[in-house]
Amino acid sequence: MSDSPLQLIIHAADAASLARARSNAANFVAARPQAEVEIVVNADAVAAALEAPHTTDDYLRLCANTLEKKQLNAPATLARVPAAVVYIAERQRAGWAYMRA
Repeated sequence: MSDSPLQLIIHAADAASLARARSNAANFVAARPQAEVEIVVNADAVAAALEAPHTTDDYLRLCANTLEKKQLNAPATLARVPAAVVYIAERQRAGWAYMRA
């Protein structure tokens, strides 16, 4: 077993999966405070995230492709990734666990 902290990327593509992802992320960090977690959102989950701020927003990674295609504006405080699909693949290659919410 490794001594390095757990690293989890949670993918959400719609409002319902975003709600699950936020709950999962909060539970994950509560159970493993040293862990790293990111919630990568694309498609309809981007608009849902912007409409309903949450205590887990520090973990959010908004898909810039979705923001552009849906002509959405996000606060500068929310992190963006150029393309959710590429970001997820890169994180997995780096050893992060993947979970679809």
